[in-house]
Amino acid sequence: MSALLESYAAGRWFRAADDGEPLLDAATGEEVARISSRGLDVATMVRHARDTGGPALRALTFHERAALLKALAKHLLEHKEELYALSACTGATARDTAVDVDGGIGTLFSYGSKGVRELPNDTVVLDGGLEPLGKGGTFVGQHLYTSRPGVAVQINAFNFPVWGMLEKLAPAFLAGLPTIVKPASQTAYLTELAVRRIVESGLLPEGTLQLLAGSAGGLLDELTIQDSVAFTGSAHTAGILHRHPNVLDHGVALNVEADSLNCSILGPDVRPDDPEFDLFVKGVVTEMTVKAGQKCTAIRRVLVPAGMAGPVADALAGRLAKVSVGDPRNPDVRMGPLASLGQREEVRKAVESLMTGAEVVFGDPKGAALLDGDPERGAFMTPLVLRARPGAVEPHDVEPFGPVSTVIGYDGLDEAVALAAKGKGSLVASVATHDPGVARSVVLGLAPWHGRVLVLDRDDAKESTGHGSPLPVLVHGGPGRAGGGEELGGVRGVLHHMQRTAVQASPDQLTAVTGRWTTGAARAESGVHPFRKSLAELRIGDTIASAPRTVSLADIDHFAEFTGDTFYAHTDPAAAARNPLFGGIVAHGYLVVSLAAGLFVDPAPGPVLANFGVDSLRFLTPVKADDTIAVTLTVKQITPRVNADYGEVRWDAVVTNQEGLPVATYDVLTLVAKTWDAR
Repeated sequence: MSALLESYAAGRWFRAADDGEPLLDAATGEEVARISSRGLDVATMVRHARDTGGPALRALTFHERAALLKALAKHLLEHKEELYALSACTGATARDTAVDVDGGIGTLFSYGSKGVRELPNDTVVLDGGLEPLGKGGTFVGQHLYTSRPGVAVQINAFNFPVWGMLEKLAPAFLAGLPTIVKPASQTAYLTELAVRRIVESGLLPEGTLQLLAGSAGGLLDELTIQDSVAFTGSAHTAGILHRHPNVLDHGVALNVEADSLNCSILGPDVRPDDPEFDLFVKGVVTEMTVKAGQKCTAIRRVLVPAGMAGPVADALAGRLAKVSVGDPRNPDVRMGPLASLGQREEVRKAVESLMTGAEVVFGDPKGAALLDGDPERGAFMTPLVLRARPGAVEPHDVEPFGPVSTVIGYDGLDEAVALAAKGKGSLVASVATHDPGVARSVVLGLAPWHGRVLVLDRDDAKESTGHGSPLPVLVHGGPGRAGGGEELGGVRGVLHHMQRTAVQASPDQLTAVTGRWTTGAARAESGVHPFRKSLAELRIGDTIASAPRTVSLADIDHFAEFTGDTFYAHTDPAAAARNPLFGGIVAHGYLVVSLAAGLFVDPAPGPVLANFGVDSLRFLTPVKADDTIAVTLTVKQITPRVNADYGEVRWDAVVTNQEGLPVATYDVLTLVAKTWDAR
C-alpha cells in the first residue's frame, strides 16, 4: 500500500488514523498515494492561522512579505525536478508541468517584484488622493487599505495542483492573510510535496501556510466575518458553498472561479492564407491539448464565419492528427491522459450531450490511438472536434472538461458577439483579426461577458502568451457562469483581500495614521537642510522654505533659446497678449520647476544620492516676467529598501509667487542613503 498523505496543521504534520482512499496514476492506473483527513481538527487549524500566522504576517511590511515570496520562489526552483517527476502521475506532460509548476513559481516572483515596486514599505496602502471635506483645510478624508485579521481558505481544482495553490497564496500572503490550502484529492500528492518543501525551507512564518489533505469536513463552519474562501471548481460545488450559512448570512467572503465556456473568434477579415488563420488554428489546438484540455480557460467554442467552418475544421483536424497521445513519461507524447477514469467518463457524457446538436468531425469519442500506454488502465482520450448544426444550444450550455472543441458558424460580428454571450459569462475570449475596426467591435461586445480578452494578430503573436494563460499582472476571473470572482491582477489581487476604509480627520491626525505627510499638516523646520539628513535622520514633515527669486524676461528668453521651446506664449508679446489664459509673456513651466530646484537643492555631496522622478506635476498660476517665486519642500513619505543601503523619499513641493498663490505643485522623488558619514 502506498503512503498516506499528511496534512500540515497547527505547526505539525498530521496523519489520519485510517488507511484512506487510493489515488491512482492517470496513465498507468497504479496507486500513487492514499488520502484521508479523518480526525483532523480543523477548528485548531483556523485558530492557529488567526492567532499565530496572522499576527506574524501582519507585523511584516509589504516589502518584507514580498522578499519572502521571492525567496520562496527561488527555493521551489531548486526542487523543480522533483515536482516535475511526480507531476507525471497526474497525466501531465513536461509542457503541462511547466504551465503548472513553472507558472506557479513565476507568479511568486511576479508578486514579489510588484510588492516592492508598487506597494509601500509599510502595512497600509493609500487609495486615491486626499479629499478636502471643509473649506478651511482642517477636515480631510483619505481612503486606505488595511489587512484583515482573518484567514484565507483556498479550495482548489485537480488540474493545477501547484499553480492553483501558489497563485492564490501570493496575493493573500502579500495582503497579510494566512492561508489554509485544501487541494482536490485526485492530485493532492503533488500539492503535498510542494507544501513539504515550503515548510522545510522555514521561510514563511509559522501559521501562514497550512495544508488540509482530504475532506474539508467542517472547515467553513469555523470561519467568520473577517475570513474568505477562494474556490476553483464546478458551478455545482460553488452553489453549495454559496449556500453555506457562514457565506449566506455571516459575512464570509467567497471568490469563485467556476465553469467557463470560453470561445475564440476568427475575424471576418481573415482568409485561409492570412497569418491570423494559422495563429487561430494553432491557438485552438494548443488549448485543446495542453493539460488534455483540462483548463478552466480552454477554448470550448470555436466561432468562425459560416463560410469558414469547413476550412477551419479541416485545419484543426490536420494539426490534431499529428498530436501523439500516451503516457506523459514518454518524451514523444504531446498529450497525456485525463486526470482519472472518472473524469474521462464525465467528458464522454458531455460529448454525448453535445452530439445532440453537433457532429464529430475529428477523433473518436470511444477510444484513442495511443503512442504507448494501456487504454484500459489509463484515462486516455483522443482530441475531439465537433461541428455544430445551425441553432444548436448544447455548445453554449455543456462544458466538456477535456480535449473537446466545437466549431460554430456565425453571420456577421453582431451574431458572433451574441453567440459568445450565450456562454453566460466566461473567463476569457480571444479574437484573431488584423482589422482594427473588427478588434474594437468584438472587444467592446465581449468585454461585459468576459474577464479577459486576447486580440491576436501577426504583430503580437511572437510575444503573446496565448489564449489560455492567466498572468499574475492581469485579472483572472469572469462574470456570470464563470463565478463572478477575481484573482491575480497584480496589486488589485492584493487589495482584493484587504479592507478599504475612508478615514476622516485633521491633516495632522491623518499624517499620523497613514505615515504619509498630508497637505495642511504641521511642518518641521530646523537649522539643518533636509538634504543633509540620512534616511535614518529624516522625519515625515521635515521642511525647507527657500528664499525668493525673481524670474526675469532675460531668464525666459535664455530658456527659450537654450531649449528650443519657442512657443509663442514665451517669445511673442503680441500673440501672448491675445491668449486669454496668459495676457502676455509667461515663463515656461519647466523653467519654473528648474529654478525651483535651484532654490532647494543643496549642491554639496551628501546623503541624497539621486533624483529619480517627478510625480503629479501641475502648473496652476502663470509666472510672468519679474514675478517672484519661492518653494516649500516637505518630506512626504519615507520608504527604506529592504535589500539596499538606501531608500526612497517622496517630497511635497509647492512653488508660490509673490502673492502667495501656488504656481506649481508636484512630488519630487529621491534616493537617500540610510546612513551618511559627513567626513
